[in-house]
Amino acid sequence: MKCTVQWLGLIDYQPAYEIQKRLLEERLAGRINDVLLLLEHTPVITLGKSGKLENVLVSREELAARGVSLVFIDRGGDATYHGPGQLVGYPIMDLRQREKDAHRYLRHLEEVLIRTLSDYGIKAERDRSHAGVWFDNHEIAAIGLSLKKWITMHGFALNVNTNMEHFSLINPCGFKNRKAISMREILGHELSMEAVKERLLAHFADVFDVQLETEEVTLSDGKRKTATLV
Repeated sequence: MKCTVQWLGLIDYQPAYEIQKRLLEERLAGRINDVLLLLEHTPVITLGKSGKLENVLVSREELAARGVSLVFIDRGGDATYHGPGQLVGYPIMDLRQREKDAHRYLRHLEEVLIRTLSDYGIKAERDRSHAGVWFDNHEIAAIGLSLKKWITMHGFALNVNTNMEHFSLINPCGFKNRKAISMREILGHELSMEAVKERLLAHFADVFDVQLETEEVTLSDGKRKTATLV
């Protein structure tokens, strides 16, 4: 199977969400192949449909003063932070072609992230009671999903060079006793986002058994972004 990769660069949450919705309808109609959107978000806290506002620990006014948006969204999960230095992936995939197995799809996403981190000597693992990827009881990658007629939306967020101070604004994924961590914190140095992206794409192609293709995309500001493959 083929999967198109679109690199959106640094983008606000709402326009990226609109792109997801448009692609979902296109995929549902069979007009496009599966798509993997890769991007970084401007600072934003998202709260899933099962989330609790009490897990956002400061007022909207303070968030605004810090330049952080707050968005209520239709994925599963609780409070999550997205920001520059975090590699976000939104697969728009048709699970009707994958045995309609959402649990298997989730485990595949975790496996992609675990293998990517392993390339950097980081031994990450699953928590069977909660979606995502963990290092020493710290969340290094969050996962939140939604399905519409077996087409996936939303996805994962891998903390690469993320500003971890912003995670103090929330209880990550609703946890009061577990914190988030980044690859930079573990390794002690800045990482090349391009290199991390290339490793993740290689593992995504392998785990999901897809042939990746690039597609240039024009954003609303007229800028053009192209994914870079291995």
